[in-house]
Amino acid sequence: MKILLCASETVPFAKTGGLADVAGSLPKALAALGHDVRIVMPKYASVDEKRFRAKQVIERLKVPFSDRREKASVWSSRAISGVTTYFIDNPRLFRHGPLYGHNNDAERFIFYQRAALEMLPSLDWIPEVIHCNDWQSGLIPLYLSRDGNNNSTPVHRGETAEEWKKRIATIYTVHNLGYQGNFPPDALQTAGLPISLFGPEGLEFYGAFSFMKAGLLYADLVTTVSPTYAQEIQTEEYGEKMEGVLRLRSRRLRGILNGLDYGVWDPSGDPHLASNYTADNPAEKAACKKALQSRLGLATKDVPVIGLISRLAAQKGFDLLEELLAHLLKMEVQIVVLGLGEKPYEKLFKRAAKAYPEAVSVSLEFNEELAHQIYAGSDVFLMPSRYEPCGLGQLISLRYGTVPVVRATGGLADTVEDFDPATGKGNGFRFQEYSSVALLAAISRALLTYRNKRVWKQLVKRGMKGDFSWQASAKRYEDIYQEAVELHGKQD
Repeated sequence: MKILLCASETVPFAKTGGLADVAGSLPKALAALGHDVRIVMPKYASVDEKRFRAKQVIERLKVPFSDRREKASVWSSRAISGVTTYFIDNPRLFRHGPLYGHNNDAERFIFYQRAALEMLPSLDWIPEVIHCNDWQSGLIPLYLSRDGNNNSTPVHRGETAEEWKKRIATIYTVHNLGYQGNFPPDALQTAGLPISLFGPEGLEFYGAFSFMKAGLLYADLVTTVSPTYAQEIQTEEYGEKMEGVLRLRSRRLRGILNGLDYGVWDPSGDPHLASNYTADNPAEKAACKKALQSRLGLATKDVPVIGLISRLAAQKGFDLLEELLAHLLKMEVQIVVLGLGEKPYEKLFKRAAKAYPEAVSVSLEFNEELAHQIYAGSDVFLMPSRYEPCGLGQLISLRYGTVPVVRATGGLADTVEDFDPATGKGNGFRFQEYSSVALLAAISRALLTYRNKRVWKQLVKRGMKGDFSWQASAKRYEDIYQEAVELHGKQD
């Protein structure tokens, strides 16, 4: 199939979160299955033409925009194996500052979406499916459904815009429902959309123009990044006020678990580790633990090392951890934290590291090398999230033989099976109730199991042998794309 993936960020070109990991890994796995899959994203300042061997493929693209046409150019790179990535270049909109958080974000991403469609005839390549991701590409399904009569859009091989656009099926993926792309109503004019679409049954969302709502309403299929999260977001507790729209489209809503790029995350060949190891021979994991303790100035002894790699925010369960941290530090454990976030939590861990320098290490940064070493050198990996659409931390920790302790929500519930000492089944420890008491009980069960080296070794091996690769997830997306083509143009 011909598949175009629209994402505002993609590894290795630009990243702020998990969307970039998915956008960089899924197309590679789809290409390995034989599909012609391409990516389109904005050309930020981080997209270095020399580093990524990018070349200009369209010099002057005239993009319908607000009440005018604005120029852009299109670049391409093959830095991702088997995949062409296109970059929409408009220096006025994309070459300054961070990826998001600008006063003109509505204008920036409207332009990106219009340009992504506008470039296709010039490339002489029309996809069968466009896979849109998060609010930054939520308008594309809407544009395809109603924008075909725009005579300024180029003709492709004798077909009018109305004809070639009508053939394209769309997928809209929600990576995190909390980020919706809600803007003032006057952004409708910038988007070239009629005010008649602004209403409760259309694009209006509590007085704002919602890019996400457009994607949810107009895509042929809506997906999210785990089966459990697909169910959760239809409830008031997790729905971020979008639950009514999601329930309306529930027959077209699917949950597909994100995969993990085992080419990047592989303890048997990871160059960042002091020693490599495998599921069949995990003994060298102990050397990684000693190396981590030594690097971070922790006491080099055989106590459980609890790793946390996360944005330090209440959503990630750090409010629970704050309540029990003093109690936890009285136990014979070491705690290793890597990440940035809300200042109260940064200060909390700084104080703990100062009070317990041989038991607590805090690195307030994003450090790829250290992240690999924490996943390998820890015994337990902690993810007590309030909600977690999919989560990659637990998948990486399993791959590295570090036993996860998680709250049973979203993708954490789909990937971590609670360990049962009676049957020996399970690959980690889960708790249900969002409370510090429940979290402490799960950690205590993990620490108790750690004392039994024979059982712990089996638990480590079981986690490492689980398959959460992108190959399995890509095959599921393959089915979804075909389903979208078959459903295209049909009513719910």
